[in-house]
Amino acid sequence: MMQDVIITINSAQRSDPDGEDSVEFTTDGLYSYDGENACMSYMESEVTGLTGTRTSILVLPEKVVVDRDGMITSRMIFEIGRKCDFQYNTPYGTATLCFDTRSIKKDFGADGGELVVDYIVGVEHSVISRNLFKLSVKKSVTGGN
Repeated sequence: MMQDVIITINSAQRSDPDGEDSVEFTTDGLYSYDGENACMSYMESEVTGLTGTRTSILVLPEKVVVDRDGMITSRMIFEIGRKCDFQYNTPYGTATLCFDTRSIKKDFGADGGELVVDYIVGVEHSVISRNLFKLSVKKSVTGGN
C-alpha cells in the first residue's frame, strides 16, 4: 500500500573539473516498501525543469529503475557493472544517452529511507558529466496537533 511521504532530492552534476551544478528540492510523493523493494513516485516541478512529468523510482536489490512519463518520457536503469543506453524523449526531440553507474547506496524500510547513485552520463561514447543523485524519503506528518 502506498503511503504519503516527503521526498527530498539533491542532484549534483560535474561537467568540468572547476565547477559543479546542483539542484535540491522537496516534494510530496507516494512510497511503498515490501521488505525488499522500495517504490516511490512524485510530480516534477519548475525547479527541475520537468513540470508535468511524473517520476517513479523502483529500488531493487541489484538495480534502480527510474521511469519518467509526461513532458519527458524515459526509462533509466542504474546497475553497477552494466552500461545502460536509453532514449530521452522531450518535446524538442529524442536523444540517446548512456549511464555508467559507479555506485549505488541504499537503505530503505517501512517508513522511508535514502538512496545515493553515483553515475557518469555519456553521449555517443563521450563523457558528458559525472552525477551524484541523492534521495531521502520520510513519512509525511499530516493532520492536526
